[in-house]
Amino acid sequence: MLREARVLVNLAQALPRALGVAASLPANAPAVIVLPGFGSSDRATWPLRRHLRQQGFAAEGWGLGTNRAGLNLPHSQDDLDPRWNIDRRDDYHGEASVPYLCDRITAHVQARTEQIGRPVALVGWSLGGYVAREAARMLPERVSQVVTMGSPVIGGPKYTAAAPLFRKRGMDMDWIEREIAKQDARPIQQPILAIVSRSDAVVSWAAAQDQVSPNVTHVEIDAAHLGMGFNPKIWQLVVERLRSA
Repeated sequence: MLREARVLVNLAQALPRALGVAASLPANAPAVIVLPGFGSSDRATWPLRRHLRQQGFAAEGWGLGTNRAGLNLPHSQDDLDPRWNIDRRDDYHGEASVPYLCDRITAHVQARTEQIGRPVALVGWSLGGYVAREAARMLPERVSQVVTMGSPVIGGPKYTAAAPLFRKRGMDMDWIEREIAKQDARPIQQPILAIVSRSDAVVSWAAAQDQVSPNVTHVEIDAAHLGMGFNPKIWQLVVERLRSA
């Protein structure tokens, strides 16, 4: 975890770039929604979104406040979209809170694309990347591509530093892992850029590997998990991928 202190270096590199002047964007500028990781909000993704706007992208936040993995959103298992096809639990402790959050974002992306009249690209940091992937899976006509940064695609929180928090709430980590694996029956078809780091001390590098989606590209970079959204090298990778669409 000491290596996560590298985030301070990333912040020092990123903020001067983010504070630069952004040109006015045309009405048809490529639309991008940036999703924050667990425990963070649109404030954390502001530098990245500012940089994307400087590069000609109409980047916006997710608009749902702090990402608390859906634990702050009142719901029951009956509120989930039927596509999840979950094995219902008699002893429910919020294990499906992230799927419910995914449903909320999917509805937001659908409404936003109807409003602007074109698809959007989704960029997600950590848990935000997992949520972005599920929105893309649900909306193949409305999400053009996905970029994830240190996002767990296997096991949910089970293979992350947040696992003790979820276990403390009484959540069944094995149930969550099984339900997430079910989604692999419908692989995401859109292009995915998955940025991963072996030195990530928050999300297991192995759990960030997508072995199912047919159009996924993995790029490995030596980066702190907490600094991925402020890392200039990652910014460059994100911009290059968004421009390639």
